[in-house]
Amino acid sequence: MSPISELAFFTLLMRVGSLAAAAREMNLTPPAVSKRLNLLESRLGVRLLNRTTRSISLTAEGELYLMSAQRILDEINEMERQVSSSRAEPKGLLRVNAPLGFGRTHVGPAISSFAKRYRDIEVQLHLTDRPINLPDDAIDVAIRFGELPDSRLIARKIATNRRRLCATPAYLEAFGYPEKPKDLAQHSCIVLRQNDAAFGSWRFNRGKLTETVKVGGSLSTNDGEVALKWALDSHGILMRAEWNLAGHLRSGRLVEVLSDYETPSADIYAVYLERLNLSAKVSFFIEHLREFFRSKSDSSEAWP
Repeated sequence: MSPISELAFFTLLMRVGSLAAAAREMNLTPPAVSKRLNLLESRLGVRLLNRTTRSISLTAEGELYLMSAQRILDEINEMERQVSSSRAEPKGLLRVNAPLGFGRTHVGPAISSFAKRYRDIEVQLHLTDRPINLPDDAIDVAIRFGELPDSRLIARKIATNRRRLCATPAYLEAFGYPEKPKDLAQHSCIVLRQNDAAFGSWRFNRGKLTETVKVGGSLSTNDGEVALKWALDSHGILMRAEWNLAGHLRSGRLVEVLSDYETPSADIYAVYLERLNLSAKVSFFIEHLREFFRSKSDSSEAWP
């Protein structure tokens, strides 16, 4: 097994979350997958995973290996894309889907600069917060946040982003700062009802410990901008992506809480079907998005 195939094997294993799921994905038996993992750990001389009959979790060495593996594979994919993709100017219709708020604030401006750069491309931007099925919904590229459950799709990270908890100084002065995730049960929390995510269940990580807290409050909505407005009106604590909160945190209108805990990933991805992997219009658009958001992250104020 080559080093590159070992990297791909381990990242696949962690993406699907279990030896059995990896076996199904690779058309192998679970014992064969377990043997392959044992050989990898034996070659490295370290244990990468803690294993039980029902679950797997990363060791410290496994976390380092996974992080490096993902970076190396991304660099290889990018190199191959640059070598093999057509360098002709992109032409034709490109259909893009993005979440409502983020689409208005960031994807729309990114498409504007893309259209000025490539005059022969036509872009249709569809904004919705409902889940879509790429083959069925006639979308070429979808912009999505966090972990992606469908392994049949290609996902390219275009920006780093994270979820943060915050409230106004007035709310925190009146009701106090939560010191631990479990303290949130005693607070009014503003809950977003979006997609099929578990309603009102907030997950936190600290070291190797994971804690899920059921939160609640008098206000809930399926619209992120409404939830943010309620938080600014001092109705409670909100968990929201950094792109939506950064300006208010810098201005002091909102204050971050429980900042020493990690929340689920909210990194931003461009998602598309494998058959479009060598499409010039898709490749050029995704590279443009990466440049657009890289310029934000390189500035002193990554998100407005």
